[in-house]
Amino acid sequence: MPRSTLWPRLTALPLMLALPIMPACLHFDTLDEPITIETHARDWRDEVIYQVLVDRFHDGNDGNNSLLDRENMARYHGGDWRGLEDKLDYIEELGVTTLWISPVVKNIETDANVDGYHGYWAVDLTRPNAHFGDLDELRSLVRAAHDRDMLVVIDIVTNHMGQLFFYDMNLNGVPDIQLSGTGARPQGSPVPDGFDQSGFTHLTEYDPDFNPIGIQAFTSLGPAGPAPIIFPYNAATGHITPAPAIFARAETYNRKGRTFNYDDPQQLLMGDFPGGLKDVDTTRYDVKVAMVDAYARWIELSDADGFRIDTVKHVEREFWRYFTQRVRQRLDKQGKKKFFMFGEAFDGNDALVGQFTKNDPPTPEELAVYAKEKDPGPTITGDQLDSAFYFPQHYQAFRDVMLDAQSTDRIATLWGNKATNYGTVPPALSAGVVPYKALVNFMDNHDVARFLYWAAQNPKDNSAGRQRALLHNALLLLFTAQGIPCLYYGTELEFRGGNDPSNREDMWRPLPYLGETKAPPAYDTTGPTFQFVKKLTTLRSTYAALRRADAKVIYSTAHTGDESDAGILAFERSGGDSNNYALIVLNTNQSHASSTKFEATTMATSAPPGAALVDVLDGKNTAYTVAGDGTLDLSLAPVTGMLLVPKQDLK
Repeated sequence: MPRSTLWPRLTALPLMLALPIMPACLHFDTLDEPITIETHARDWRDEVIYQVLVDRFHDGNDGNNSLLDRENMARYHGGDWRGLEDKLDYIEELGVTTLWISPVVKNIETDANVDGYHGYWAVDLTRPNAHFGDLDELRSLVRAAHDRDMLVVIDIVTNHMGQLFFYDMNLNGVPDIQLSGTGARPQGSPVPDGFDQSGFTHLTEYDPDFNPIGIQAFTSLGPAGPAPIIFPYNAATGHITPAPAIFARAETYNRKGRTFNYDDPQQLLMGDFPGGLKDVDTTRYDVKVAMVDAYARWIELSDADGFRIDTVKHVEREFWRYFTQRVRQRLDKQGKKKFFMFGEAFDGNDALVGQFTKNDPPTPEELAVYAKEKDPGPTITGDQLDSAFYFPQHYQAFRDVMLDAQSTDRIATLWGNKATNYGTVPPALSAGVVPYKALVNFMDNHDVARFLYWAAQNPKDNSAGRQRALLHNALLLLFTAQGIPCLYYGTELEFRGGNDPSNREDMWRPLPYLGETKAPPAYDTTGPTFQFVKKLTTLRSTYAALRRADAKVIYSTAHTGDESDAGILAFERSGGDSNNYALIVLNTNQSHASSTKFEATTMATSAPPGAALVDVLDGKNTAYTVAGDGTLDLSLAPVTGMLLVPKQDLK
């Protein structure tokens, strides 16, 4: 399964001393400086999130540029929090209202010439990643964002730590990569009668395959019981004593080896991530407490406003109940309300992704554990995350329909199941928005190839004009669909990298725009897609229906060929928490103009007969009149869209 990191190439490290065990207390060294945290969020549905890979955005402080290698996509490139703050003018002009930044904690520095620039290789949850800056620079970024009425979301990981240890499977104390056997006999090579050729085995003690009974040791004499784990120590590579102290103990980890079958529930929840990322035993009460303490503390230190949470489907739901409720309760007491937590389940299964936002009551056994541990605070309920990163929509809408021109009725079906799959009641002390109405919508991110990468693969027409048309039509859907739009940095500059790490480009090194040969200046705000995104964010800010109204598909089709309505999707934004109305119509067909009519059936709207609806997207404010029976027959050129509002609401 793809992942949100570039995995280390596993080569053995030199022999190092085992780690000392730290005192059993959570400490932040010199970071325990008092700060007043406040509620800066109002309604999260009003937000536009901008995902930033900090290392790749802007270098504002060359004093933290150790390990720099800007010509290697697997190494640190120098972006930092000060650089991000320096570019807030650019981000604000785009219309962004919330920054989602990379994990802030100290990472393993480098492993086999791959760096932890992305932030997902945690080694010390109590210290900041010095490549990004110090605590003062993080606070300065958050404060500067708040001064502009922008919010900040911090990426966190609770499922795993970095590659902290190896399994000493042959009991020799060093991390071996073992090659054994002669493998398959070369074709035509002579083999004596009765001679059996051995198989070939490749094994790394950092990343052995999953074993349900735990990774086992063996010697030349046979099995030798559970393999001990060894924490190597090498300050130069960042393989240091994990912190808090609980993460320097073997029993904190499941120790079952690398997941290779994600359909196996045991591997899904207890396996290490390929590349040696060590799976934490999140069923343990002391682990739950430590995770709450560590990550809530970063909000207390920075005044940030939310968490994006990595790899949620690889962690038991009992953990999410405890973690989300105790974080909310702790921050609420200090004045940080409406704290927003959305989780990433890298999966197209809508019901699976939705299970982390629905109210899911704890079992009696789970509650008994908390009683036994004398856990302070209110009784744990079924509340979980506020929202989910909407991966099913990424696949079924943006990939299948917007890129591949498959039938639009699949979007209608997907959206029709949202309330059932994601839940209709917001958690207590949460951001206060019904989960299915606050899903985080995205086209692409750091884990998947960029939208334009796939647009360039179009076998029928991959011209610059067609690629941009596909992108802009997808952006229209992103910014008008119910939920919270999330834009991956560089999309506005038409970045088009393939899979990780190619999709993690440097913002200061822009490509030529589609169809051009000369690159624009860095952080250019005049390009066609920047201006289109800016227009969409402005419209979203102007018309409340695009933020807070309910969504209803009023026209979709199974047709993808020569039919008159092939590729049409139309949905209304009305009701809910808005008195306004908007109608969005998209033609996703890439071959011909299509209309909102097929044979004798014309699209029916909830707009009153005779209402004049104005297209605020076309630059001309073209008006269309609803027929006496409430229908509206519109024709759209291939790969185009309309955004219609009542003429009396025009601003």
